[in-house]
Amino acid sequence: MPITSVWLTCQIPARDQRRGRYVRETSSHPAKMLPHLAAHAISAYTVPGDVVFDPMCGCGTTLVEAMHLGRQGIGIDIEPRYAALAEANVALAASHGAAGAATVIAGDATDLLDLVPASAVGRVSLVLTSPPYGRGTHGLVQTSRTGVRKRDHLYGDRGRGNLAYAGWSRLLDGFASILSASYRLLRPGGIVVITSRPVRRQRDDLIDLPGELLAAARSAGLVPVQRTAAMLAAVRDGQVVHRASMFGLMAVRRSRDDGIPVHLVAHEDVLVLRRP
Repeated sequence: MPITSVWLTCQIPARDQRRGRYVRETSSHPAKMLPHLAAHAISAYTVPGDVVFDPMCGCGTTLVEAMHLGRQGIGIDIEPRYAALAEANVALAASHGAAGAATVIAGDATDLLDLVPASAVGRVSLVLTSPPYGRGTHGLVQTSRTGVRKRDHLYGDRGRGNLAYAGWSRLLDGFASILSASYRLLRPGGIVVITSRPVRRQRDDLIDLPGELLAAARSAGLVPVQRTAAMLAAVRDGQVVHRASMFGLMAVRRSRDDGIPVHLVAHEDVLVLRRP
């Protein structure tokens, strides 16, 4: 697959990318990677038989797409219910005849070298992951006679040490620790792909999360190779057709009403790094 600067990963809606390929309960995870984004990265940076690792695998998107492409997946998630969800998706992929296989581990990825099989050290071709952006996301919308409310928009267990609840400084420190341990798993020349986007905490407070993650990756000894954009929107006749949520649209409108020139986010930053 040619490596391009823009990945057209959302030309069909995310729900259609997952329909029939993932169990229905997958919608309960608050921050799911796009299947087409994962598949693009795996196709671009690995070959069949390679090992793909996700230290924060969530509902198992990285693992499922690796399996369908004939790769071997290993994933960790700190919340047992999401690890169980990833296992269900891995089982579904196997039932669909996926050529690869995957292992899901419930545990804290900051201790990943104590969790993964020793045989994986030095053998991973690709680490593909996305960190949490905070304790909550836009989630799903449920409408009733009493109004509109969100559901499935929060990570589950604050007490388990989930980095989603750690605050920015501890989140970045924890992610840097995970990257340092992941470095040990990579084969020489192995690739790390991190997806993220800038985060707006207040209407006029934009956090450059991709830039912070890039600094953390470099501190772990990884060498930057490329920075690309993975579309969160469709492109039709040269025009971008956004797929923003109602809450995202409302936030932009409120900010513009206050005179802050905010735009919808229509892509994720993709950081590509290599172990020397």
